[in-house]
Amino acid sequence: MTQILDSAPRPPLRRRIPAHFAITAARLLARLSPRRIRAILEALRRGAAPSTYAQALAARTDVVATSVHCAGKYCLSRALATTLLCRMRGVWPTWCTGVRTSPFAAHAWVEVAGQPVGEPTDTASYRPILTVPPSR
Repeated sequence: MTQILDSAPRPPLRRRIPAHFAITAARLLARLSPRRIRAILEALRRGAAPSTYAQALAARTDVVATSVHCAGKYCLSRALATTLLCRMRGVWPTWCTGVRTSPFAAHAWVEVAGQPVGEPTDTASYRPILTVPPSR
């Protein structure tokens, strides 16, 4: 957990403040049902341009460097905060949640053009269950 924080330099205040807002909103959203999360994200994505990999990675890096909670095992909060921070910056990645069967595990992440952003290589073993891609 702290290893992630140590590898990411602390962002400047002008980037930490929006990251804090996104992290707080993400922690509240993470308490909702999957149906509600999806509905809220689908409403929020309207008008946003599709994110590039670099934009999504910058948002994820700011979230992880700002929050110990998101830097650790709380992938749902991390993915939601990354998505919300991207939205504050006018872009939208694909938000995903999925499962794998052997061994069983659930995970949440963001991706751009089918490529998970800042995630370990085993993320490809998860089958997406819910996704909210950029609007078309």
